[in-house]
Amino acid sequence: MDYIIGVDIGTTSTKAVAFDLNGRLIAKSSIGYPILNPKPSWSEQDPEEIFRAVLNTIKDVVKKNEGNSLLGVSFSAAMHSLIAVDKNGIPLTKCIIWADTRSWEYADMIKNTVGHEIYMSTGTPIHPMSPFIKLLWLKENLSSVFDNAYKFISIKEYVFYKLFGKYYIYYSIASATGLFNIYNMKWNKQSLDVVGINEERLSSPVPATYIVKNLKSEYAYYMNIDSKTPFVIGASDGCLSNLGVNAIKPGNAAVTIGTSGAIRIMSDKLKCDEKERVFSYVLTENHYVVGGAVNNGGVAFRWFIDNFASDEVEMAKKLSIDIYDYVIEKVSEVPAGSLELLFLPYILGERAPY
Repeated sequence: MDYIIGVDIGTTSTKAVAFDLNGRLIAKSSIGYPILNPKPSWSEQDPEEIFRAVLNTIKDVVKKNEGNSLLGVSFSAAMHSLIAVDKNGIPLTKCIIWADTRSWEYADMIKNTVGHEIYMSTGTPIHPMSPFIKLLWLKENLSSVFDNAYKFISIKEYVFYKLFGKYYIYYSIASATGLFNIYNMKWNKQSLDVVGINEERLSSPVPATYIVKNLKSEYAYYMNIDSKTPFVIGASDGCLSNLGVNAIKPGNAAVTIGTSGAIRIMSDKLKCDEKERVFSYVLTENHYVVGGAVNNGGVAFRWFIDNFASDEVEMAKKLSIDIYDYVIEKVSEVPAGSLELLFLPYILGERAPY
């Protein structure tokens, strides 16, 4: 039987899923990892830990399909991450993720100067989650790292470099950086000038359907797949959420709640908001995804469980049931209105429309 693998490099886990050619799920694997918060407003992850999760989830799914024929692998990934790497591809920083708000002062500064013009070119609101703003923080606060970095990349670029030795970024992740012009599909000169870098320090933008082969032999052997297996570069989790649930027609919206949450529509035309409230991403050269995200989705639920549900965690383990399902069952017993308890879910700041 022929099958394909889809891999999602998410914020709290990497998931690999195998489908047959009729779209039937035949195997899956998931490996989680933590968000590191070494200082207030900092949110980072270990890029090597995430890379190992990618290898091991693919390896696990391939093992579960022993005897079947793998036709290809494709990827989605979380947006807005930033890693500085040296000439050997070794990280000089952790992976600074979308939830990191340490650069808020630089966001305010840009908003009050060239922010609107850059937003209207890139489709990415001026916000601390943006790699554009993160780079300004890095330049001012870790100047030696900034000066010595060979490339500034996202987590999926790191994974592909490890696997193939080349730096590629697909349009939808590039269009989430604040550094990419969504109208001419090139790095945005004004953004680069503000940061003080050239496009050689970024990856080569490619479409979502771009195929890479010649997987490094050590990883082909480890995952037990042919080194010539096509790896399709794929796109961002936000854009693929709409595609995956077929919310692609005018008037159809997709709501997704993972670690964060979002609502987005598909459009055949670029749409930027004069008030800078929405994000405009490129899926293909003829399909664009427009919407907004909140920084706090499932992460607020996780925070509640970690801080207030220790008894429930133990009980869920004894009953061998999912902790989230168990807590939701308990929550459903609380009367509507929550006895007038109010919770403002700004665990990780906020993103859109504020």
